Amino acid sequence: MQNQNKKSPFLSVVVPIYNEVENVRLLYTAIRDVLDTLNKPCEILLVDDGSTDGTREILYELAASDPQLRVILFRNNFGQSAAMGAGFRASRGEMVVAMDGDLQNDPKDIPKLIQKIEEGYDVVSGWRKNRKDGLIIRKIPSRIANRLICSVTDVQLHDTGCSLKIFRRAVIDRIRLYGELHRFIPALARVEGARIAEMVVAHHPRRFGESKYNITRTFRVLMDLSSLNMFIKYLGNPLRFFGRIGFMILFFGALSTAWAGWLAIDQHWQAAELNILITLIFLLAATGFQFVFYGLIASLIVKTGNRKGRTLSAQMAFRQEDENE
Repeated sequence: MQNQNKKSPFLSVVVPIYNEVENVRLLYTAIRDVLDTLNKPCEILLVDDGSTDGTREILYELAASDPQLRVILFRNNFGQSAAMGAGFRASRGEMVVAMDGDLQNDPKDIPKLIQKIEEGYDVVSGWRKNRKDGLIIRKIPSRIANRLICSVTDVQLHDTGCSLKIFRRAVIDRIRLYGELHRFIPALARVEGARIAEMVVAHHPRRFGESKYNITRTFRVLMDLSSLNMFIKYLGNPLRFFGRIGFMILFFGALSTAWAGWLAIDQHWQAAELNILITLIFLLAATGFQFVFYGLIASLIVKTGNRKGRTLSAQMAFRQEDENE
């Protein structure tokens, strides 16, 4: 790893890789050729997600010959989100580009992404308008997923699944990836107040190796989409979520209390039945108040985090002004 005290590079390119032995050398060369044209300090981070086909040996060889290339090795296959997240955390660039490692994304689009984000955006996402993939296995599920993701997250993009994106450092530092959340990075960025744009990028058919996509990933995406929907709706005020459940439980508790009172007045009850009903009333009351309490605690945590985030943003702004002066 390079010395962290050195001045941060202008651009970091993060590429998750898994069993791409035939592609990785060509990919590195293509990225290196593009970055050389920028005439700015750049770095490449290749994150190996537990490859077993000889990809690692090539990565060792490439890293030994290029000080601007850094390699992160996973001991096992943890998925694209984990690999991309590790690359983001290790990157040091003012801007960060993410792309796939199968040569279907074109590194020649990187300068266009930089030009677009410098128009004032925080995230620019690629749109594979002329996608070179199979219709049944890739295109149709992707279109369905796009519709679902856009409707749930309210981030209107043509291609949410395109890995080729560019981010500003301030945005990427606040995003944490797990599961299949790499597909929802624009939505996570929107939660942070990011300005998002989309541009058409090139897409090539896969030349070597096999696609890592399979239909089972669709179900994992749906589960993550459900949790993301809840995250987006209630992040600002979690009391709305917990309080709604708590008051609903308290409502049933009140109904049970009214029922117990009516039975006591009408005297159509037995001691065993009354004991069970009283136990139920106390259980519902305790559970309802507990959910409300959870909501209050969660709201305090969110407000504390927002206050710290605003303080950090202000400090970063002042530091940037000082550097400019």
